[in-house]
Amino acid sequence: MRFLIALLATALAASSASAHTGAMTAGGFPTGFLHPIGGLDHVLAMVTVGLLAFHIGGRATWLVPASFVGMMVVGGALGAAAISLPLVEFGIVLSVVVLGAMVASGRAMPAVLAVAIVSVFAVFHGHAHGAEMPAAASGAAYGLGFVMATALLHGTGITAGYGLARLGSTSSNRLMRMTGAAASCAGLLIFAGVF
Repeated sequence: MRFLIALLATALAASSASAHTGAMTAGGFPTGFLHPIGGLDHVLAMVTVGLLAFHIGGRATWLVPASFVGMMVVGGALGAAAISLPLVEFGIVLSVVVLGAMVASGRAMPAVLAVAIVSVFAVFHGHAHGAEMPAAASGAAYGLGFVMATALLHGTGITAGYGLARLGSTSSNRLMRMTGAAASCAGLLIFAGVF
């Protein structure tokens, strides 16, 4: 329970606007690492990817997050190269709503479908990271930073799933679904400009 409280406090401490302001001027790994954890939209989406991966189980536990990271790198390269992608912010917020709803449904889902969905959303997240890369930053160090932070957030979601599973199947399923619903609702509030 302490872990879930700490997770919720961390998520609420991040702000959605700070992830996409272009205000980061430092370069390299630290800036890349801080970019995903500096925005509530990124934090919620990436932790929810971990929860979804845990929920599906089996190979999906590593395949879903790995697919997200791989496609995020592709999106990051597009953003760093200044190749425009329409509706990036909308895609990021939509990812929070959809991924949260997928967890909230509590339904079994083929891993291939989850991989396809998270891969599409990952491109938007990566594009935002790449487009916000400071001009003076080392692209490799910056990219490694946002990849490491993303993997950590996915790991947090998977770990939360394991923690919830220790409560027993009935409580675990209920809390997992409530967590997904809360993430989805938070995405709608971000879209409405409340956060």
